[in-house]
Amino acid sequence: MTESGCADASGPDTSGVTRLRSLRGPLMLLMSVGLCLAVLLSLHVGARITAAADVWESLRVWGGTDTETGIIVWEQRIPRTALAVVTGAALGVAGALIQGHTRNPLADPGILGVSAGAALGIVLTVYLFRVGDIHVYMWAALIGAALGSAIVFTVSAIGGGGANPLSLILAGAALTAFFGSVTTAIILMDEASMDKLRFWNAGSVSGRDLGILSAVAPLLIVGFLIALASGPTLNLLTVGTEVATGLGVNVVRARLLGFAAITLLAGGATAAVGPIGFLGLMVPHVVRAMTGPDYRWIVPASALTGSLVLVVADIVGRTLVRPGELQVGIVLALIGAPFFIALVRRKRLVTL
Repeated sequence: MTESGCADASGPDTSGVTRLRSLRGPLMLLMSVGLCLAVLLSLHVGARITAAADVWESLRVWGGTDTETGIIVWEQRIPRTALAVVTGAALGVAGALIQGHTRNPLADPGILGVSAGAALGIVLTVYLFRVGDIHVYMWAALIGAALGSAIVFTVSAIGGGGANPLSLILAGAALTAFFGSVTTAIILMDEASMDKLRFWNAGSVSGRDLGILSAVAPLLIVGFLIALASGPTLNLLTVGTEVATGLGVNVVRARLLGFAAITLLAGGATAAVGPIGFLGLMVPHVVRAMTGPDYRWIVPASALTGSLVLVVADIVGRTLVRPGELQVGIVLALIGAPFFIALVRRKRLVTL
């Protein structure tokens, strides 16, 4: 087996592949440096540009909010930057996993009913219990997302043989349509549900505190660990389930673990910041162009790239219409729509 696993074993090695392998480490380092710079910039940029000296002075004292700048940095910019880093990484990895497991280059976490289930969870909670706490919405969204993914996997596995990529995609599309219909019916009957869903459905890292991040962090950590451990298995699955089974892979168990990780990552991120479209679609393709098809590299690189993209998109949203701001979900939609069109039109981009 070559360094990149079975995914690289489909043909003889070439100088291009060798050069790509030699660049993986430097590219990962470059992405890490870029993320650090983006995080620092995020602490400076907002409705007003804050001087570097003032930001550093506020950071010198943990939680220091004695000054106006300290309040802005610690209560607004640090929470939203931390959320962007963590949820961007989660959505990037979830996108890489779902494309790897479904063998569908146009798949993203929403295809499993994650976003639709989360939206339905929030609407039902508001409609039935009339709660007004954003932390309650988060847990309602997480439960809805997990339930949606569980139903999709169960339905797609009915009939024997376990869940396969095509049945997962079809089941996800059907459940998303059903959840969307129920959600629409409820919000048309209840104005309060519509107002709360509108707030959450924008997809934003602003207006959230670190308490939300700490609540979903355990779920995201477990999801990241499963994803990192699944790299070699995904490399084997890329050559086909029959070959993977012959090499000792329990395909059903691999799918279960994979979609458990997707649910934890995408469900946790969606519950925390709302639905963020296109990120899980774009990031894996960008990463594969840099690292090649080896999922031992794709998974960590997708985490770095997802964080970088979401932090930069949040910065752009804060600066384009200052003193107002565009929600990060809107910024990514503006970027992601052209990317999606290019992905469909250029066959070499959609080959997994």
